[in-house]
Amino acid sequence: MDPVRLARRGPVAILTLDRSEALNALDTATLRALAARIAEVGADASVRAAVVTGAGRAFAAGADIGEMRGFTPEQAEAFSRLGHETFAALEALAIPTVAAVGGYALGGGCELACACDWIYASDTARFGQPEVALGVIPGFGGTTRLVRRVGVAWAKEIVLTGERIDAETAQRIGLVNRIFPHDELVDRAVAAGEAIAAKGPLAVARAKRVIQEGQGIDPRAANALEQTAFGLSFATRDREEGMAAFVEKREPKFEGR
Repeated sequence: MDPVRLARRGPVAILTLDRSEALNALDTATLRALAARIAEVGADASVRAAVVTGAGRAFAAGADIGEMRGFTPEQAEAFSRLGHETFAALEALAIPTVAAVGGYALGGGCELACACDWIYASDTARFGQPEVALGVIPGFGGTTRLVRRVGVAWAKEIVLTGERIDAETAQRIGLVNRIFPHDELVDRAVAAGEAIAAKGPLAVARAKRVIQEGQGIDPRAANALEQTAFGLSFATRDREEGMAAFVEKREPKFEGR
C-alpha cells in the first residue's frame, strides 16, 4: 500500500500519510512517496491549494526510529538530506499548503507541519521535538523552521527539553493558526483551500513567494521584492479581471494568466 495517498476535493489536493499502524512515522519509503506526491501536485495546474494530513491517531509521530537505529553517521546524514529535500519541495510549491494536524506531530511530524504554509490543529493535537531524548537532534528542519515560527526562546525550550505541547499552547506561541474539533479538522483545512482557489492564482503564488523570500533579508530588500512583484501583477489578465469584477460588482473568473 502506498504510504502517502493523494486525493482531490475540487481544486484542493489532500496528501494523507497512511502508515497508521506506525503512527505515520517517516521512513525512507514514506519520504520518497511524499516527494513523488508533492511533484504530482506541483505539476497539476488545476490544483490551487493542498492539505497535508495523517490517517488514524497521528499526523506523524516522527522519523522511523526502527529504521534509524542501525544508521551509520553517513546514512543518517543522507536520511536528513532526504527529509530536507522533500520538505523544501513542499515549501517551494507555488500553491498554499495547510497542515491539518490531529494527534501526534512529533519530531519529523512537527517538522513536516512547519514546512507547510500554516497549521490547523485538532483539539487532540500534540507537538514536540523529542530527539534529544534519543541522543540526537532534529534532522528535518526543527532547528530552522521552528525558530521562524515561534522565535528562538520557544524553539529552544521545545527542542532542548523534548517535551510535548498541546494544541492550545501551540496556538498561543504562534505555531498553530486555528484549532478545530477533530472531526471537522480536514474539512476546515479544505475550506481554507477552497477560499484560496477563488482568488487570483498568479497573485496568490507571487504573494507567497515574496513573503518567503522576504524572510531573513534586509527590510529594504524585502520591500524592493514586493514593489517589483506588485508591478508585475499589473501585466496579468487576472489583474484586469479582478479589478473589472470589483467595479462591476460581480464574482471574478480567474484564468491564471
